[in-house]
Amino acid sequence: MRWTVLDSPVGELTAARTGEGLAGVWFADHRGGVPLELHERDDGAFEDLRGQLAEYFAGRRTRFELPLAPRGDAFSRRVWAALREIPHGETRSYGELARALGGPGYAQAVGLANGRNPLSIVVPCHRVVGADGALTGYAGGLWRKRFLLDLEEPAAQEAGRLF
Repeated sequence: MRWTVLDSPVGELTAARTGEGLAGVWFADHRGGVPLELHERDDGAFEDLRGQLAEYFAGRRTRFELPLAPRGDAFSRRVWAALREIPHGETRSYGELARALGGPGYAQAVGLANGRNPLSIVVPCHRVVGADGALTGYAGGLWRKRFLLDLEEPAAQEAGRLF
């Protein structure tokens, strides 16, 4: 597992990849820490991610186009795929995701899988909010979730506001 540390407006990010694709992006103080065993630091192997993150934080990218290889069970991978379908600048509730994945009884399981998302920012788990629109837990802290949601607001995009 190759890895690097990237600077960003929300602090340092540790990124890891296998030969199949990006396996993780974690905040420096990520709740639960980095759950994978990292082997070889390779700062040159992440230029694609570095460039796409720079575009995202500058307001010029709304979707990441990278090969992804997150590790997780089948249901978690379904949830992570559903997260990638939430449009930039929009949010969904846990209940909405649960209904899309098979039924309202899945809301707790969706929440658990969302919390285990290993690809912070790239797989936008920050776009999931409570049923009333309230910000709920985020592995990088609620301040980062608010920052990312504010960055994605259509008004911020139209005004060309940069972070």
